[in-house]
Amino acid sequence: MSAPRVWFITGASSGFGKSMTELVLQKGDSVIATLRKPTMIDDLVAKYPKERLLVLQLDVTKPDDVAAAFAKAKEAYGRIDVVFNNAGRMSLGELESMGDKAARDMMEVNFWGAAHVSREAVKFFREVNGPKVGGLLMQVSSRAGIVGNPGGVYYSASKFALEGLTESLVKELNPEWNIKVTMVEPGPFRTKLASDNIILEEQHPAYADPSAPGSAFRQYIVSSNVDGDADKAVVVMEKLSHVPNPPLRLPLHRRTIAGIKDKAQSLTKDVEEYGSWSDDVYFTE
Repeated sequence: MSAPRVWFITGASSGFGKSMTELVLQKGDSVIATLRKPTMIDDLVAKYPKERLLVLQLDVTKPDDVAAAFAKAKEAYGRIDVVFNNAGRMSLGELESMGDKAARDMMEVNFWGAAHVSREAVKFFREVNGPKVGGLLMQVSSRAGIVGNPGGVYYSASKFALEGLTESLVKELNPEWNIKVTMVEPGPFRTKLASDNIILEEQHPAYADPSAPGSAFRQYIVSSNVDGDADKAVVVMEKLSHVPNPPLRLPLHRRTIAGIKDKAQSLTKDVEEYGSWSDDVYFTE
């Protein structure tokens, strides 16, 4: 049996964050649970001692607060084995339906917040844990970070940005640091993010037809047709955290898998059809 580990979890109030917090505590691990409203997990505080569960108020959009949370984690536990970078928000609307403020607010959390946590995680793994311990940064991305969704244009943009940051980050890391990074790409799962916490922006009249792609996506994402079980999903994610050399990506849901396959075929088709157009675009001596 492996020794208990220490998890740093953002967005621990609901969804994957709450489910993961509950799961790893049940398994005997310790958790630094961060969230905007600590009272949201008073049930867990009442159940577990402070030695096992450290609850910190955190707004991931504030980089100084993120750094302070990692400092408190170091003081309390001396190490972090897994950072579960999960905090996020979802506002849905077509490009013409969503105002700049709503879009920027979502980008602040889904991209900049995740970037702040990623930066502190890498620094902590390298400078506090050292290569003997290393660490795993688990980014909670989305199918929408691989395949754009109609009616979720800015949400997809925020997750695409996170994917780009993460791919580039992995290439920057010195293998000797023993830092592992995986992007988890869930499809549609029933979580509070896609129910109580979802924000549906008022539709532009041009897109209001119920049969339009954006309208259909809105209807689907808040319906009982969303068949992914968040509690079962985090069991798979936790299993991944034990893999010595985890993959860069973990697609999670049949819709994610199908979407990636379709996109790969589309990219290949475009390259095969138009790749030769690049033959004569170079300087010649």
